[in-house]
Formats: sequence, structure tokens, C-alpha cells
Amino acid sequence: MKTQVCIIGGGPSGLMLSQLLHLKGIETIVLERQSREYVLGRIRAGVLERGFVELMREAQCGERMDAEGEIHHGFYISDNGTMRLVDLEKHTGGSSVVVYGQTELTRDLYEARDKMNGKVIHNVEDVALHNLNEATPPYVTYRSGDDIVRIDCDFVIGADGFHGPSRKAIPKDVLREYEKVYPFGWLGVLSRTKPVNPELIYASSDRGFALCSLRSQVLSRYYIQVPLTDQVEDWSDDAFWDELKTRLPDDVAARLETGPSIEKSIAPLRSFVAEPMRYGNLFLAGDAAHIVPPTGAKGLNTAASDIYYLYHGMLDHYLKGDGSGLESYSEKALARVWKAQRFSWWMTSLLHTFPDTTAFDQKLRSAEIGYLFSSDAALSSAAENYVGLPF
Repeated sequence: MKTQVCIIGGGPSGLMLSQLLHLKGIETIVLERQSREYVLGRIRAGVLERGFVELMREAQCGERMDAEGEIHHGFYISDNGTMRLVDLEKHTGGSSVVVYGQTELTRDLYEARDKMNGKVIHNVEDVALHNLNEATPPYVTYRSGDDIVRIDCDFVIGADGFHGPSRKAIPKDVLREYEKVYPFGWLGVLSRTKPVNPELIYASSDRGFALCSLRSQVLSRYYIQVPLTDQVEDWSDDAFWDELKTRLPDDVAARLETGPSIEKSIAPLRSFVAEPMRYGNLFLAGDAAHIVPPTGAKGLNTAASDIYYLYHGMLDHYLKGDGSGLESYSEKALARVWKAQRFSWWMTSLLHTFPDTTAFDQKLRSAEIGYLFSSDAALSSAAENYVGLPF
């Protein structure tokens, strides 16, 4: 097979880039290790920055998002029972975020690819990348049954997540990796219950962090901070709800609607960045290059900024003969990635209880939250980062 751009990874990043390029007449093939059903079964956060929302519309995939997505004009921070609003519109000049489940977003992208007869190949095995930094064009191989299939292309996009083959194809003497592992995880529960609050609540307490989120008006997502040693089996539904209530303001806990969990999992928290994000004709995007803690919902949105830079770089290359956008891709993408890492680290540090936290640390954290809500400048900074820095 032959194509212009071979995209490894059939999640939202790879699908969105494929859709955007196809609309401009640039050929792509997407390779995905898992089945479509598996990809659509992943439960992920769905707080979309303004830039992501605009990309979905430009990809002609935003109709259902616009109809069903929840526009949030702010979010709440609770500090040991005192709850205050971060007004996004007020402190950003009118910007907001959209809550729309990543599963639904991915479904929309798949349906758009189907309508355009986009080539998305599932259940591929043993994907390997070749000639990435050679004078000859690159190619990708994969195994299908007993056959080895070769795809010749101009560029390879590695949107295949942290464990995919793309980042591993960069020589170790070229790749630099930076990582911070946090000493706790998030136990998350999805339930078919009415959300406790119209907008998200990030709750800090002496017992640990909690988050009240939602997927729709009948589907809620809640999280509590737990030690890394905890297992899902350690937490019954009743134990989860009881602990969640202790970390929320009394009036919020009193109106919390509980019910059986549809999905329950523990996600460890860490920060990770790989540099550079380009090696020859290979470009990394999304989790293949960077991971953030979920505090602040920057993971999917940072992947979207990667896709924005790649999309425009590809357009300039193919339609204008201008390679400068691709040449500067890694530098531009990493500049925004590190700003998102900073914000995610700040929110995580601000709201969580660390195992070695002292009484002094607790006082400092409360002082930081107090300062945040006493300063328009601090609130503007938090709001600007939450709705998304410009691409």
C-alpha cells in the first residue's frame, strides 16, 4: 500500500488528524492495534478546551458535540468545605469549556471517517517503522495473520499512546525523557446518577482530593485520591460513596445521588514528556510524547494542540511547498506541552494531600488557595490555562 501520511493509533488524535487532512485532499491510512469496539469502550475525561472544540468543528465532526455537549462557564474549588467559583467567562473575556465524553467524541470521528471512506485498519500486530531518518522515504510494516503488509508513505505520525512502537523507534541517544511520578492515584466511579453539581467541583480536604464531574445530566463521574497500594477490589460502592462524602462540603454531600457503579478503576498520576517530538519523518503526538496528571483535564487537549500544529504543517508542506511548519513542529508543540505540564502540576500540588505533607505544608496550601481567590490576576491565570492557551 501507499499513502501520503501513515498514522499509527486510532484514538481521537489519529482519527482527527486523518479527518482534517482528508478534507484537504491529503491521503492517510490509520493503523490501530485494538478493535474499534475496544477503542470505543475506553472511559476517558471529556472536558474540551475551546481550541479542541474548534478543531472538531473544522473536522466537520462537531454537530453532536454542539447539540449534546455541556457548556461550562466555570468550575469550583472546595478547600475543607469552603467552596468558591472560578468564573471562566469573567476572567478570560468570555471563554468557556465543553464537557463531552471522549467515547462519544471518538465515535463521532469514526463515523466521519466511515462517511468519507477513510482507511482505518484495526487489529494490526507487530507494527514497525522503517527509514525514518534516511534519504529514502519511510515505510511502516505490520502483521495481518501470516502476512506482513508494507505501507510506503511520506510521513509517519506516532499517535499510538505511551506503550506504542513510535516513540521506541527514536534512537536512545536522540530521545530524552522527563518523568515525575506522584505517590497516589485516582479511584474513579462512573454511575448512572444525576450529577451533584452543574459544574465540576475540585475538592481539597485533609482526607485527600476528590472530584465531582459528569458526562451528561444522567451520567456522573466521581474520583477520590487513594494510595498507590490500593486495589479496585478494596473499594465497594458503598465505601466509595461514604469516603467521597467526607471530602465534600456538607451541603454538596447531602444532595449527592448514589447508585451502582457502571465502571470503577484506579489511575496512577504521573507527568511525562519525551523530546524531541520529531525524528526525521516521524512526528509524535499525544500520549506517545507526553502524559499529564488528570487534574485540570489537559491530556486530550494537549494532544489536540499537537494535531493542530501537525495539520497546519502538513497543509503548508503539501499545498504551499513550505516545510517550515513541520520543521518547527517539535519546538512549538513542546513549548505548549510544558505549559500544560506546569498547570497540571500546579493544580495537582494545590489540591492533593501528599504522604509527607506537614502541618506547615497544609497551611501553605490553604494560603495558596486563599491567595487565588483574593487576586483577579491569579484567577485570570488559572482561568486562562483551564480554558486552554492559544495554539
